[in-house]
Amino acid sequence: MKLSPNQIRFSRAIRSRSDSTRLFQIALTLLLSALLVIPAHAQNKKTDDALRTVHGTTLDKDENPVASSVVYLVNAKTQAITTRIADDSGNYRFSGLDPNVDYEIHAEHLDMASPTRTISSFDSRRDIEVILKLSHKKAVK
Repeated sequence: MKLSPNQIRFSRAIRSRSDSTRLFQIALTLLLSALLVIPAHAQNKKTDDALRTVHGTTLDKDENPVASSVVYLVNAKTQAITTRIADDSGNYRFSGLDPNVDYEIHAEHLDMASPTRTISSFDSRRDIEVILKLSHKKAVK
């Protein structure tokens, strides 16, 4: 069946219109996807920026670093305990902490322990340094 020139033009116009519609739909989908992804990424970045880090050094009574001491961080809300082992320079680090929660921190090594320190949710610092001095004997539980 042979098409007339008017039918050919009409067929091309419809095909061109459907191609344009398809391209418009693809472009609109990509734009909406980008608009959804950008705020989600920005929110994650904002959340990461809002988290806290607690770090410091474990020292003995003569202020020498104590390697391999165990540092205990207790979430006051959930009572979850997280531990870190101090490196060769006595340094430790806890990151990704909720700024709306109080924490208690102390260190232990052999028969010595540091006093327990509180990290308050009212402290607005995002990077907190706590020096833990091991001095007194550990309490036997």
